[in-house]
Amino acid sequence: MLLAIDAGNTNLTLGVFQQDALLLRARLATDRALTPDQLAMQLMDVFRLYRADPADCGDAVIGCVVSELTGALAEAAQKLTGKAPLVLAPGVKTRLNIRIDNPAQLGADLIAAAVAAKALYPLPCLVADLGTATKLSALGADGSFLGCSISAGVGISLEALAARTSQLPRIALRAPARCIGTNSVESMQSGTVVGTACMIDGMIARMEQELGQPAATVVATGGLSREIAAHCRREIIHNEDLALLGLREIYAMNN
Repeated sequence: MLLAIDAGNTNLTLGVFQQDALLLRARLATDRALTPDQLAMQLMDVFRLYRADPADCGDAVIGCVVSELTGALAEAAQKLTGKAPLVLAPGVKTRLNIRIDNPAQLGADLIAAAVAAKALYPLPCLVADLGTATKLSALGADGSFLGCSISAGVGISLEALAARTSQLPRIALRAPARCIGTNSVESMQSGTVVGTACMIDGMIARMEQELGQPAATVVATGGLSREIAAHCRREIIHNEDLALLGLREIYAMNN
């Protein structure tokens, strides 16, 4: 079996694959201060929770956008599997033609999601990654990664509103019953959830103009994707495992 770890700024998403089947998925909070031993203990706890044996995982693959955590996470994975993991970094085979100014700057999360989207869906494809940041990536008709847009995520926007205003509260992230809010909470939920959905719809239209053709597929992933994509007017496929599936594909390419 294969342990796949997608380490983002807010969450660590873990998946265990047996060939193509995803046997378990878990999500932990990202903590940059944890030592390799502490991370290994957290991973062990996940296996215990799902009544799985880490000894069955013969290898691991890691995609990490938190640079200060990459080494500790790799060491923790090695403690569990007994083998140095494959860490997604420049030089690792992805079969993804990255057509941006500096391909080395592209985050592991966007690479993994793009690799999976290229393998799973008709092209051209737009990938909306809705997590700490809101990102929309464009894959061309030939599967090339053409570029992306990045803006502050919904969670960051809500935190900023609560922190920088005296009368707006901290609220739960869910869509309101109506777009025209009649109280502070509904109004904030409308602006963040429905507003982000409208932005994604608009960005899809703009990117399609630049592509010169409609996107054959739009897929959404990330921790906030289900809530946001449900309020987009465009047809969007929801796949919360896209980055994990991409890491599995990349592992297979390199082994």
